[in-house]
Amino acid sequence: MTTRVAIVGATGRLGGVVRDVVLATEGYEVVAELSSRSGIGEIDGADLVVDVSSPAVSIDVVRAAIERGMNVLVGTSGWSEERIALVRPLVQHAGTGAVFIPNFSIGSVIGSALAAAAAPFFPFIEIVEAHHDKKVDSPSGTAVRTAELIGAARAEVGPVEAPHTDQRARGQRVASVPVHSLRRPGVLARQETWLSGPGESVQIVHDVLDPARAYAPGIRIALDAARAARGVSVGLDTYVDIGLRLPSEDDGEPVDDGAASGQVARATEL
Repeated sequence: MTTRVAIVGATGRLGGVVRDVVLATEGYEVVAELSSRSGIGEIDGADLVVDVSSPAVSIDVVRAAIERGMNVLVGTSGWSEERIALVRPLVQHAGTGAVFIPNFSIGSVIGSALAAAAAPFFPFIEIVEAHHDKKVDSPSGTAVRTAELIGAARAEVGPVEAPHTDQRARGQRVASVPVHSLRRPGVLARQETWLSGPGESVQIVHDVLDPARAYAPGIRIALDAARAARGVSVGLDTYVDIGLRLPSEDDGEPVDDGAASGQVARATEL
């Protein structure tokens, strides 16, 4: 059975990648491509809505999909756990599924997982993320997700030590972690997580060099997950077994780890 997909934000950078992946993936077809000039009613007739629009309109897209009984895959940035919590009762009442993916890159998922695994051992942690100058939101959804994982991983040892955060130049605190955002031309996506303790530090860096190749495997995994989802799931790590246990508040139904791993293998061969 073919899944009919409506892409909201299809004319954007990520939207173009999503469209190409959907068109190239068996079992899916694009039935609507919405831009900023489209009416939300154009999603009617779809089985799955993929939202890669903008933070300002994303909540309306998600609400519209849920009200129509459609599952939704959200790749739009700006969704913190607090904001996602507002969607959970709507999804539960409608009996649908919503999958939020802060970053479709497998490498990004691994970087965030490594940061969370190391977080209990280092009292000082800060995140520096850089994106192109056209990105309208900050901090990035990936940085927010990483900080929230770090905060959850430090639940027993306490919040990150972040001196002088009353000063604006010290960044925005997310789950106690200072996050610094850079927006400049010539950059696609880069995140640095700095973990420091007495006499040592660890730096975890992830760079996106080719968005189409970096995001395609994760998009395929997320599409399959969102098509069958019930409830709310957050993060690609929900569906990809990377060998690290992450703190999570998922109430969705993850796909079989073996199947997800197979998808990654097949996708990276293309």
